[in-house]
This record gives sequence, C-alpha cells and structure tokens, in this order.
Amino acid sequence: MLVIPGLASRDTCDGVTRRDLLRVGGSAVLGLTLADFFKPKSQASESAGGPGFGKAKSVILLYLQGGPSHLDLWDPKDNVPEKNKSVFSAIETKTVGAKFTENLKRLATVTDKLTLIRSMSYTPVGLFNHTAAIYQMLTGYTTDKVSASGQLEPPTPKDFPNFGCNIIRLKPPTDPVLPFVMMPRPLQESNVIGKGGTAGFLGKAYDPYTLYPAGDDMDMDKMSRIKTEDLQLRTDVPEVRLTRRASLRESIAEGMPEIEKAVAKHDLKDYYGKALGLVLSGKTREAFDLTKEKPETRERYGKNTFGQSCLLAKRLVEAGTRVVEVNWPKVANSDNHSWDTHAGLSKRIKDQAAPMLDMGLTALLTDLDESGLLKETLVIAVGEFGRSPQRGVSTSGNENSDDGRDHWPYCYTAVIAGAGIKRGYVHGKSDKTGSAPLESPVHPTDLLATIYHSVGIAPDTIVYNHLNQPRELVKGNVISGIIG
Repeated sequence: MLVIPGLASRDTCDGVTRRDLLRVGGSAVLGLTLADFFKPKSQASESAGGPGFGKAKSVILLYLQGGPSHLDLWDPKDNVPEKNKSVFSAIETKTVGAKFTENLKRLATVTDKLTLIRSMSYTPVGLFNHTAAIYQMLTGYTTDKVSASGQLEPPTPKDFPNFGCNIIRLKPPTDPVLPFVMMPRPLQESNVIGKGGTAGFLGKAYDPYTLYPAGDDMDMDKMSRIKTEDLQLRTDVPEVRLTRRASLRESIAEGMPEIEKAVAKHDLKDYYGKALGLVLSGKTREAFDLTKEKPETRERYGKNTFGQSCLLAKRLVEAGTRVVEVNWPKVANSDNHSWDTHAGLSKRIKDQAAPMLDMGLTALLTDLDESGLLKETLVIAVGEFGRSPQRGVSTSGNENSDDGRDHWPYCYTAVIAGAGIKRGYVHGKSDKTGSAPLESPVHPTDLLATIYHSVGIAPDTIVYNHLNQPRELVKGNVISGIIG
C-alpha cells in the first residue's frame, strides 16, 4: 500500500530531529532557512561523476537467492579433477574466450550485450549462510546478529535499507508510477522472511511495493493472477470525490501556514499529488496487465513465475518505475527449482532452474536492447554466493551428496548489462578450479557502489540511521573497468 511520509515521532527519515526543527526557528536570524538546513542532509551528493555516472534511469535486479553454481552455469572449468568438474558440457558464447555450460544456450547467443564479472568474492564473517549474505548483498552492510547457523532476527526498523529504497529516496521517479517494485516473493531462508528487502531506518514510506501473488513456490502460473486492488479506485469513491478530498487537504494546510512551512522540504504536497496521480492515471495498472503482451512474447520469457516476472519488470521500466527487484521464486535452502543445490544438482539445474534463467534473462536483455531501453536500464543477475569447487564436501556445516555443492563466497559470477556497461566483456578471472579470483576481485559492496554510480548517486552519500548517526550508502568502490 502507499504510505505518505512525514515527520517521525522522534527523527525524520533524513535523520533530522524535532529539536533540530525547533533550533531552525532561532537560526533564521542568522540567515539560515529551513531549506538550507535540510539540504546537506537530504540530497544526494553531486560531487561524483566520471564515465557511466547517471546513465541508468532504471535498475532491474534479478536476485538469484539460493546461490547458483558458477561452475555449472557460466564459469565451467576444463582439465580439473573429477570432483571439481561440472557434469555439464561447456559451450562457446558470442564472447571470445567466455564459455558457458550447455544449460545456458540462449544466453550464450547474447553475451555481446553484457559483462560477466567472474571474480565476485568476499571472506565470510558469519556470512556462510543465506540470510546474512543476502543482507550484505542488498544493503552493503553486515548484520550484528548472526547465529552459528547464519540465521538472523526478522527485519527491523533498525536495518540498513535495501539499495532500491535508497535509490528511490534520492532519485525518485518523475512520473506517477510505483517507484520500486519487488516480486514475486519475499527474500527468505527458513523462517527468516524479508531480511534485506525493506527500507529499514529510512521509514516505511520508502519500502518497495511488494507484488506477491497467491500460490506456493511451485505454482508456475501465479503471475497470471496478479491482483492490484490497492492501485484502483474503490467503487464507492469516484474520481471526482477523491480529487475533492485532495483539495480539502490543501485547504486545511493553507489554514495552518506554520505547520506547512515546517514540513515544506518534505515535499508532502508533491508526494500526495504523485500518490493521487498514481491511482488516477492507471499507468502502473496497465503495466501489470501481462495479457496485453502477445502470446509468443510471453512464451519467449518462459511461462513460469520467473520468466513472467522478467517480462513484467520490462513493462514496469517502460512505464517509468525506477527499481525492480525480481527475487528467485524459490526460497533458499529448499529443493525443487532452488539454486541451493546441496543434493540433486544435475537434475535441479538442468531440468528446473537453468531453463527458467536462460529464457527469462535472454528475453529481457534482447527486448530491452531492441527497444533502446537497455541504454538507460541497468540489469544485474547475481546471487549471494557461488557453490564449492568440489562436489560432496561441506564448507558451511551442511551435508552434501556427491551430486551437490556447498556454499562458496570466495569466488562466483555476476552478470551486468546496460546503461554504459561494456558489451561482450569479461571482468576478472577465476583460478583453474573456480576457487578464488586470479584477477580483479569484486566485493558485493563494489557492485552496489557501481549501481548507485550508474543511477547518478555518489556511493559515499550520507544517510542517517535510526540513531541519527551518519552512514555512507555503501563502503565500496565503483568497478570502473566494466564501464564503457
């Protein structure tokens, strides 16, 4: 649902306290206005720049929760011991020297549109399990509560924000559309649901719109049953009546000039206007209607939850949505279609997960490129870690069959494309067994820094947490080598 932001009971979402607001009254005699006071705390840094800065109008993250095996998808190895070697055959791609496995035959034909980062890497500190690693990947920070098993507390208002929440706060869309949509299910490991997927200390006004259609994770047709009632006018509230209510709010505000002045920089009038426009325009509702696509187009993306989510992500970006996060539609540490392949890797990757990824990502990149939208849309596909170089060994305390790989954060692969990113390029290199980077290691925080840079936000922009403490968006470095 839509939430209207205002002054919080203690701090604002920009970290400005009520005491600060009272102090402004006295500071006006010194020439400092309320607008001057808010400006350094609420605006994104404009001091950054350089190649690729601000190229992306939108971001689509395909979050492959569960940790896909880089060795069995896009970084296969030859001349390695049997325990290391993928059970799948390697194939050539459009990028010279970059081989995939047979599971990604479609994606192999469009690698001239993307960059492969084969040197994603970090040393875990309580991050061997999914929830903690997911939180780091999507917020740029590690958590303070990690048990031996890696499980965390549920989401709390103290959490660092998901990257998308930071983006829509600092770079809100200009059209009356949903700024940030997350689908088709929440992030989850066991009973920890949604960690790393909220606005945290920014406040609920910046939470993503969550589109989680009814149906379990094995229901492949649930995207055909999308319901968006909260984006429609109630039958007993016609458009004229809703518009009158908005006018009434403005009339009341005009009679309270001091309060209106005090919250001027929070742009409440503009926010109310955009929220009203969102409901009345129907632009987002149109984007959600997948039946407007040709049947053959829907087939190209794959008639499954992930494929149709990729198609919907494209439609939302076309409508003006700033950030779309597609979470892999199978919970971490589960079987059937999950990337968490401790056992049954051969069948689960070949027959279940890989075909969905191959169709959905290939169709998305192709359609965005052919429409010209790839030039201004950043697309990323990544998980929280890769899988162990040897099959059947334990690296995280989990049991693994001979046909399974355990968690491996030391080396894995990410795909990134669009918005000034090099095409047909491989960044970094893993060693002969895919165990560690040989060249140009990339930390998850570096990937986040590159995303912020791409949308025109300096990664070191300061935000204020729930204790009114200044924090950088992310402590990472832009991966300049992948920017064309």
